Amino acid sequence: MLSSGSGNATVLVADDEEANRKLFASMLAEAGYRVIFAKDGDEALRATNDGHVDLVLMDVMMPGKTGFSACLAIKSDPKTRLIPVVLITGLSGVDDRIHGTMCGADDYLSKPVNRHELLARVSSLLRLKEYTDELENAETVLVSLALSIEAKDPYTEGHCERLSKYAVALAEHLNLAPEWRVALRRAGAVHDIGKIAIPEHVLRKEGPLTEEEWVMMKQHPVIGERICSPLKTFRLVLPIIRHHHERLDGSGYPDGLKGEEFPLAARILQTVDIFDALTTDRSYHRARSAQDAIALLREEAKRGWRDASLIDGLEAIVLSATRADSVVITG
Repeated sequence: MLSSGSGNATVLVADDEEANRKLFASMLAEAGYRVIFAKDGDEALRATNDGHVDLVLMDVMMPGKTGFSACLAIKSDPKTRLIPVVLITGLSGVDDRIHGTMCGADDYLSKPVNRHELLARVSSLLRLKEYTDELENAETVLVSLALSIEAKDPYTEGHCERLSKYAVALAEHLNLAPEWRVALRRAGAVHDIGKIAIPEHVLRKEGPLTEEEWVMMKQHPVIGERICSPLKTFRLVLPIIRHHHERLDGSGYPDGLKGEEFPLAARILQTVDIFDALTTDRSYHRARSAQDAIALLREEAKRGWRDASLIDGLEAIVLSATRADSVVITG
């Protein structure tokens, strides 16, 4: 973790004027920061993509790619979008500040820059980045844990990744808001993380589970929710984890939800989860074709278990992907 105000934090100064770069370097180095430089927007992007920049101070008016354009590019890339960007400008118009905000700038400094204001803004933004990095690290640990559970069973290799892709594709087909697409991507990765508490002989059993084993197995969504609950960024993910084994008629688990009580996002994940399980080899069955899997899902919808409208959406995605050959559909 970086420590604001120490040499652990690296600040990129992007400015085409050497005098300005030297001025910022002297102020930042005196406060204990490591400083690197870029002469224009393109150099700034290359530096941030290297993965060693904690904060960017960027002049707006530079040759080639402007500070606005470089800021937008940094904030549009998932690998760099959490790096704080402070735009330094002599522009005073409201429209210019609105433009910078729309490009994703985290803060502004007006020329001539006051040393105390500069260091206060940098310190504050780096503290926020520490908290963000902690959340990102926690999410990475959870996903890694989920993948390690998946890796114990050769039949489920790649299941979480496929689930995330299918779920996001179905959410896009339904025009769900971006935050739900993110939640479904995350849920696809960690939905079965609660299985870490289930004995391996139960998880990999080829025959029917005993009543006692079923009691254990039905706890994994609850355990998974509990494991992920400390992450506030998983607020929308938690009900997906907990409820992806419910049924519309109330016969599912762990809470026996019925009808609209069963959250839409959990229904989406359940639909693609079953589809992927049916179309891949498992210890208890051979892979079915995509068409056969859709047909079986429709039969279960008639029994009151599944959401028929989501099966329609999934079928449209499968057919589209098959025609375009853009997504590999197993089976």
